[in-house]
Amino acid sequence: MSDDLKDQDNNLENIDKETKNKDDYEEVCYICRRPESKVGKMLRIPNNISICSDCMQKTFDTINSNGMPYMDLMGFPPNVMNMNTVQKEVPKNQKLKKKKAEEEPAETADAFDIKNIPSPHVIKGKLDDYVVGQEHGKKVLSVAVYNHYKRVAADTMDDIEIEKSNMLMIGPTGSGKTFLVKTLARLLDVPLAITDATSLTEAGYIGDDVESVISKLLAAADNDVERAEKGIIFIDEIDKIAKKKNTNNRDVSGESVQQGLLKLLEGSDVEVPVGATSKNAMVPLTTVNTKNILFICGGAFPDLDTIIKTRLNKQTSIGFSADLKDKYDSDPNVLLKVSVEDLREFGMIPEFLGRLPIMFSLEGLTKDMLIKILKEPKNAILKQYQKLLALDEVCLEFDDGAMEAIAEKAMEKKTGARALRAIIEDFMLDIMYEIPKDINIGKVTITRDYIEKKGVPQIEMRGSNYKNLLLEGSN
Repeated sequence: MSDDLKDQDNNLENIDKETKNKDDYEEVCYICRRPESKVGKMLRIPNNISICSDCMQKTFDTINSNGMPYMDLMGFPPNVMNMNTVQKEVPKNQKLKKKKAEEEPAETADAFDIKNIPSPHVIKGKLDDYVVGQEHGKKVLSVAVYNHYKRVAADTMDDIEIEKSNMLMIGPTGSGKTFLVKTLARLLDVPLAITDATSLTEAGYIGDDVESVISKLLAAADNDVERAEKGIIFIDEIDKIAKKKNTNNRDVSGESVQQGLLKLLEGSDVEVPVGATSKNAMVPLTTVNTKNILFICGGAFPDLDTIIKTRLNKQTSIGFSADLKDKYDSDPNVLLKVSVEDLREFGMIPEFLGRLPIMFSLEGLTKDMLIKILKEPKNAILKQYQKLLALDEVCLEFDDGAMEAIAEKAMEKKTGARALRAIIEDFMLDIMYEIPKDINIGKVTITRDYIEKKGVPQIEMRGSNYKNLLLEGSN
């Protein structure tokens, strides 16, 4: 009897949760797709269909004059009201969360209270646990984010309006641009949307409009407009929308996209589709203010180093104290010397650059940095494989020579930290395949000779101390 009572209590709790979740979202008109906040109280008809008063009146007017065309849209065959074929409910990803009443305190108010915002050194300390190197980049990012959310929290304190701290992050491929932003958003617990600038086109052409960037952030915030308006948007591959040179065709995915992004970066009210990336008659629209959304743009900017070297070499003079023309050819961090003039030469329009006041570059990864990336972060690649083999009760170790060999191979590929995973997957394939065959294997040590395909890994069979080795390797 007690089990039946428990089942009844659980069912009641589930019903209460479902009712509460439904109450958090607005009704959307089945015909015009406008939310309840735009059109007022909805009329409910069987099968959980909501229709606004305007569409209902138009339907009655049309029935009286021209038959029932709206009924076809709603799934009714002509002159037959078959309610079983009607869509029963609007999908959740096309529902909008209700805006809270003004007298009620917002749920996100505490999250953006000035006292609760982590200071820059705390943010950087958290980033240090996951990101190796890039000290200058982490410092700039921490200060900019801290100032931005102080601005959000102090928005109505006095008459002094603090401007946005949008950022432009420049760095070679695999240097950690996207990983930095992902880690930052996870630490701050704010909505994050990562989008690719290559898919954006000018309004009216096939592709995503610039408003689709805001739609992705709204989806990440569970269609909560108030939470989305305090989120972070990372636009990757921003260098791909540079002005095209020597072209006679319309530049629909270059300069025109930069111009379309201007109003978003600066802060304005934008009508965006809910649950889709393009506007159409079957998708509800909502208004999002981008004033408090932090935009971070990132790109590798290939061949930008050539533009920088050309500018720097113009300063070369004639005489014994003159700089050599090839002085900067071997400089791996020439991107750190970038200026606004170099980016304009690359193809970025001055209006776009003016809305990204914070500009910084990431360093190219060296051999020592790659070795640290292999073993030091909390989710280091080597730790992941040690964990996998620990589940088979096998201790995995890498000697110093092996890690140096992996880093050297990654340097040759010139794809940054992304090359590390591919290299390790290659030589770990046989080990991951063979170890489950023999339950007597207790420890595997990867050597430089095995990485260079000149030898085999060192294998130790299980003994009295293999459990201690296993615990040391997993830690």
